[in-house]
Amino acid sequence: MAPYYSEDGITIYHCDCRELLSVFAGDSRPDLVITDPPYGMAFQSGYRTMKHNPITEDVSAPVVTIRKYIARARRASYVFCRWDNLTDLLQPTSLLAWIKNNWSMGDLKHEHGRMWEGIAFYPQTEHEFIKRIPDVIYADRTGNPYHPTQKPESLVKALIACNVGDLILDPFMGSGTTLVAAKNLGRKAIGIEICEEYCEVAAKRLAQGVMSYEE
Repeated sequence: MAPYYSEDGITIYHCDCRELLSVFAGDSRPDLVITDPPYGMAFQSGYRTMKHNPITEDVSAPVVTIRKYIARARRASYVFCRWDNLTDLLQPTSLLAWIKNNWSMGDLKHEHGRMWEGIAFYPQTEHEFIKRIPDVIYADRTGNPYHPTQKPESLVKALIACNVGDLILDPFMGSGTTLVAAKNLGRKAIGIEICEEYCEVAAKRLAQGVMSYEE
């Protein structure tokens, strides 16, 4: 499959990530998988000034696919998740908490306001830290200018920078924050995204050199 974008060690594929599972085997396995998959919420915020379309195929969390990509990582995987997704995922070795410094999502009438989001960590036999970090990371939300569930670049940078690994893979790329963070850290990265609109957004972010929204 021809890439949608490829430059300076960063590659984007526009497709369903299940189509490329077989590609990431043997010597083609990524060092790190860092991804923010659909949570199965059919999420579309009605409370933000900037509106986005609903997340593609966000009807149920793609648990089987997530598990297969975790297994593809040579060194480690980080998978963003909600607290109620944990029973579906493989039990992580560590569960990191991203503290957003703001409330977000959830039942606005019958739940407490959530200020954190989980990140499940799955090290493999070849995993190696550059510098071990704590399991609580503080990073302000971005305001979501590019994607309805956009993660801060500083947060993703922290996950990448603490680990040994030259090639990063994000099979649910969204607007490309993982790729932007990898590029700024001098790592190679591959992103896969089913929605062409977000492939275009990610390519523009990378090509124009607009490397960060919050920094």
